[in-house]
Amino acid sequence: MTDAGAHELEELEQIIAAGGSAIEARTLCQITCGARRLPLHAISLGNPDPAVPVIGIFGGVHGLERIGAQVALAFLHSVVSRLRWDTTLRRQLEHLRLVFVPVVNPGGMWRRTRANPQGVDLMRNAPLEARERTPFLIGGHRLGPRLPWYRGPLAGPLEAETDAVCRLVDDELLSHGFSMVIDCHSGFGLSDRIWFPYAHTVLPIPHLAEMHALLEILDQTHSHHRYVFEPQSRQYLAHGDLWDYLYLRALERSDRVFLPLTLEMGSWLWVKKNPRQLFSRHGMFNPLIEHRRQRVLRRHLAWLDFMTRAASGNALWRPQGAARESHRQLAMQRWYGGLPA
Repeated sequence: MTDAGAHELEELEQIIAAGGSAIEARTLCQITCGARRLPLHAISLGNPDPAVPVIGIFGGVHGLERIGAQVALAFLHSVVSRLRWDTTLRRQLEHLRLVFVPVVNPGGMWRRTRANPQGVDLMRNAPLEARERTPFLIGGHRLGPRLPWYRGPLAGPLEAETDAVCRLVDDELLSHGFSMVIDCHSGFGLSDRIWFPYAHTVLPIPHLAEMHALLEILDQTHSHHRYVFEPQSRQYLAHGDLWDYLYLRALERSDRVFLPLTLEMGSWLWVKKNPRQLFSRHGMFNPLIEHRRQRVLRRHLAWLDFMTRAASGNALWRPQGAARESHRQLAMQRWYGGLPA
């Protein structure tokens, strides 16, 4: 393994050092990777009061998808750098909590593998079965760690990384009345997509109205954005989806609103522009040309800033009463063919 495999962890630790007392950093667990012990870091800042909204930014769930971790790191770096002088950000953080886990899978990042060092795909590891048919292998399987998308052994414990994320979500997000998550990935299609649950069923989620209202303010605020905003089930279903699992747990608490989203960057576009990337496993999931990588970071940082503002001002756009039913009906027409929920 070259030093590049540790680059994201090193960058994260430099950001933590630069943040000093202005941020709260903790190690959720240590991941064994060969002879190494790699830390799984979480960083929090802003108001911890459960009455204020919170947004979590995650990346690096799949070690091959380094650009996902880099997007999360770039946004964290921007926030930490602005703390010193940005009075608007400081005022925002009086009414908002930010939580970052930019490298969820440090072992996979180090080894440049999709799975963790045990060969388990962390996005297929939750104890949740799909209700309808899933695509072979891609939807998650238990055939063994030699094949990608391995879920882990039946009835086995959660992987250390998955368990750490679940505990963090319980402690830092579901403890607040309103919370959102952005999980940064790459590797699907020619377009950048924003996916929301479900992945385990084609049925719509209970917070479909809120998702449609969020899309509405995105369209109004960034009218030229090129994101495809949709339920993941429109593309494929999967067993063991981590955010489906945590969303279902959040539904058990009727006084909480938890909205998880996945940024799925369309890496096929990078391959289309540079076909030589087909001959590199790394190139299938990341822009290899530096100016394209920089362009990706700039584009998504603007959206992440929008999302923090949306979380902060959620009380002003979340639909209530008759407006909520109107948004639900529009969402059903847009994403589910107008079928009744």
